[in-house]
Amino acid sequence: MPRLLCLLILAAACSLHAQDADPVAPWSKDVTIRPVNSVTERHSIHTYYVTNPESPDGRHVLFFTSTHPAGYIGEVRMLERATGKETVLAENVRTEDAHRVACQQWLAGGRLVAFHEVVDKKWRVVVVDVATKERKVVAEDRQVGFGHPSGDLLPMYGCHWNPGPNRDLYVWDARTGEARVALQIAAVEQQHGEWLKKEFSGKPTSIFFPVLSPDLKRAFFKIAAGNGGDDYMSKSASHRQGCVCFELESAQMKWFRQQWGHPAWHPDSRHIFEMGNIIFDTDIGSPARYTRLKDVPNLRGSHPSVSPDGLLMVTDGYSEPAGGKPKEWGIMVADMRGGKWALIHSFDQSQGAKSWRRNDPHPVFSADGKRIYYNVSDGPWTRLMVAERK
Repeated sequence: MPRLLCLLILAAACSLHAQDADPVAPWSKDVTIRPVNSVTERHSIHTYYVTNPESPDGRHVLFFTSTHPAGYIGEVRMLERATGKETVLAENVRTEDAHRVACQQWLAGGRLVAFHEVVDKKWRVVVVDVATKERKVVAEDRQVGFGHPSGDLLPMYGCHWNPGPNRDLYVWDARTGEARVALQIAAVEQQHGEWLKKEFSGKPTSIFFPVLSPDLKRAFFKIAAGNGGDDYMSKSASHRQGCVCFELESAQMKWFRQQWGHPAWHPDSRHIFEMGNIIFDTDIGSPARYTRLKDVPNLRGSHPSVSPDGLLMVTDGYSEPAGGKPKEWGIMVADMRGGKWALIHSFDQSQGAKSWRRNDPHPVFSADGKRIYYNVSDGPWTRLMVAERK
């Protein structure tokens, strides 16, 4: 048999085997769960389910620490996984709440760390050089969205409760050190003006919470209408709703949904996965259409994200539908084809940081898909945990 034909048959067999393999199986038993660090008497918080706290090279974990009861004042730190050694990247950082804390995130392949903070009532976006610890303020009167750890682009937006002139979506480029307007709110108003007027009662709106796709070609974001005051520590600081997806290069709006459902990018940078175990194709446009994972429990309060290989999802939420105890939260993984799932941890989530906006687990996979990071608030201190499969 010719060598080329043999290779083709082998490749086809491997492909069929991969399709038949159960990606949930490694998470169904012998999963190790532990705190990321051994330090007690403080909060250790991973920011959000749309960003991986583990550095692109897998050597470090990024998190926010605080000894304040509410958990919103503290330090941005990174921990060396091999030794447990911690390095302070920024201290006395004041944030909006313990829900997302400083939105700390890796940037430029792990060479930089970005976060936001408020100093003397003025918000700013800061970038830290991990090697030199040098800090640079790259924007003021703005907050940071989420880029991708391997990418150089960092999305930013105006303060949602009172954005002033900063109502657009901005992108800072680590290669050039420059920021630009990627999309004006006026373009959103022109395309979706009727819905905006109805949803926000004619109030001025701004772009809020942009998240870049893994290939850095698209972003989704929410729309906000602020109350115009200075009290950002309040659920009434702004009204936020909707989800818009657009292409950065063309500034073309690709997809729109009137509701926000804790969306997360699929690694293909085309699909969006949301709470309720539903998947949207952003190439289809509006009205938004979705498919739902079959035979997978729906956990109320969930923040879902997809593994880097696209085979699994992980989410948090009240765990009883997946076999957990009533009122407990849990971490569940499921096959993205539906049908198979595993509850890997169920726990009390009623304590932890006493923030006006509670901290949630916000689970996310490591880049190699072998670990899941999430927060647990089962005692006086919110702890960053890691679940690792064999």
